[in-house]
Amino acid sequence: MPLDAWISLAVVTAVFPLMAFSRLGPDIVLLGAVILLLTLGVIDPSQALGGFSSTGLFTVAFMYVLVASIRETGGIDLIIRHVLGRPRREGIALARLVVPVAALSGFLNNTPVVATYIPAVLSWSRRLQLPAHRLLMPLSFASILGGTVTLIGTSTNLVVHGLLVERYPSLAMGLFDLAWVGLPVALIGVLYLIFIAPRLLPARRGAASAFENPREFTIEMEVDPAGPLVDRSVEEAGLRHLRELFLVEIEREGNVVSVVGPGERLKGGDRLVFAGTSDGAVELQQIRGLRPSRHGESSLEKEFQERRLVEAVVSDQCQFVGKRIRDGHFRSLYGAAVLAVCRGGERVAGNLGQVRLQPADVLLLEARPPFIERHRQSRDFLLISQVNGQARPKHEKAWLAWSILAGVVALATFGVMSMMNAAMLGAVLVLVTGCCSVGAAKRGLDTQVLLTIAASFGLGAALESSGAAATLAGLALGLADGNPWLLLIGSYLLVALLTELVTNNAAAVITFPVVMASAESLGVNPMPFVVAVMFAASASFLTPIGYQTNLMVHGPGGYRFGDFLRVGGLLNVLTAIVALALIPLVWPF
Repeated sequence: MPLDAWISLAVVTAVFPLMAFSRLGPDIVLLGAVILLLTLGVIDPSQALGGFSSTGLFTVAFMYVLVASIRETGGIDLIIRHVLGRPRREGIALARLVVPVAALSGFLNNTPVVATYIPAVLSWSRRLQLPAHRLLMPLSFASILGGTVTLIGTSTNLVVHGLLVERYPSLAMGLFDLAWVGLPVALIGVLYLIFIAPRLLPARRGAASAFENPREFTIEMEVDPAGPLVDRSVEEAGLRHLRELFLVEIEREGNVVSVVGPGERLKGGDRLVFAGTSDGAVELQQIRGLRPSRHGESSLEKEFQERRLVEAVVSDQCQFVGKRIRDGHFRSLYGAAVLAVCRGGERVAGNLGQVRLQPADVLLLEARPPFIERHRQSRDFLLISQVNGQARPKHEKAWLAWSILAGVVALATFGVMSMMNAAMLGAVLVLVTGCCSVGAAKRGLDTQVLLTIAASFGLGAALESSGAAATLAGLALGLADGNPWLLLIGSYLLVALLTELVTNNAAAVITFPVVMASAESLGVNPMPFVVAVMFAASASFLTPIGYQTNLMVHGPGGYRFGDFLRVGGLLNVLTAIVALALIPLVWPF
């Protein structure tokens, strides 16, 4: 094996554990790997940048804009209001949840679908008196299953199809070709989620129950009108650097000052809301000029136009992961104050400023209204849902956004134009018709996913051009003993394992050249192997870190790591059996 091949294998081997276990984003790791390979001369600039000209990448980007238009016009909320209803039994409730979610995810990126559904499901579960944890994991899994039904169901399908068309233009797939396997997989999976999964889930407390009583994690004091603190700033009053508490907001004459700055001047009768531990009350009582609040209702239970209470799920890419809240200056960076942290369904006790954030932590935040839109698409938070205040008014153009998406699907299905052309036309139409603003479209683009896809192409090109892919294919053929069935099963298992550790797009794109080289060496039809890569990359039910929607429901549902192993493990096995049995029947070797 030539030196370039050894270098390519070494870089790719290092990439997977870095993505799985370091706090570096997959886009940063993969871009770094491509730069290293380019510097060492393993790939040339055209190969390094080849991913940025991929039709699959641009199709994914335009689909993000279409999905943003559905979200901005309230198109998903419209469906939620009509389909959830008031079922009398848990099984019917699950059916009303997972069937529409699976159907929607066949045409929309599942991350915004799940993000829109989570707040609705939490309030729905309270209305039905049904534990939220029995609904949230099925919600995530249903969205993953739905993505396997069509070519646009997941970004992975589009990217792998782009690689296929580059290599074999005559093997281009139709929008619904995957449905021959995807529909049975989704049907079996949905039945499992309705009838079997609830029996495997133990009782869990979610973030909603941990945050339900604001008095548990706040202390309220008043400024004595005759005391020494009147007209002094927060800093001068000694309220800026308390050990156990920090000042969140000031209620003053029917209004609220949220995310209080150090220069804010106190007035007599101000009601001060502090977050932290109950032990901190002793510290406050020792400050002259403060007295316990005499109001009956908690300030946080009131609604103020200038203040929002929001729940945010911490992403594994959040810059605060591993840092203490106080050390990282959370308030100054985000313009929001942390009131409480929920982890594994339980509120984290102790000094709030000393808490080190972890992925999937749920934060209860007090923020100003602009925070919600500013950080809804932030890579630091997987989900931001409003706890109080008026929701944004729903746009009357939801029907138009859905019509444009339906038109894109029709144009691609009947071969009028390519999937990329149809998605591009749809993206232009939603912008021109006002279904989506340019700003919302930019926020809707998941740049981390797009960069991950583009960089993965460089690694795939290195494996192929250096001869490493052919060498690995030879090893795979030896292990499979020349049997296409064994090679298909081995390819599926390899991609399914990698997608649990790293992103599904990276797992699919990097393994694609190896799988294709194996099929070509065996002299069989490559299509079964292409489809197996698509399905294996989507079958990510085993861990909360394997798929973004799993991480989104992990905190709000109060799940443990073992819950995903218990429920998702069996679902992984079921989907693998159904997919591997059907793929060679639809696309023979």
